[in-house]
Amino acid sequence: MARYELYDDDGSTDRDQCPRCGDVFLADHGDRLHCGKCGYTEWE
Repeated sequence: MARYELYDDDGSTDRDQCPRCGDVFLADHGDRLHCGKCGYTEWE
């Protein structure tokens, strides 16, 4: 996914960010949100 697909025209985003890393988006895998950098996982 390209960076321009993650942000709106005004610079805002609706994606969840990792609470540990802070600057990394969480990947949505349907049943969970996962950080590829530190391994943090939120189960839905």
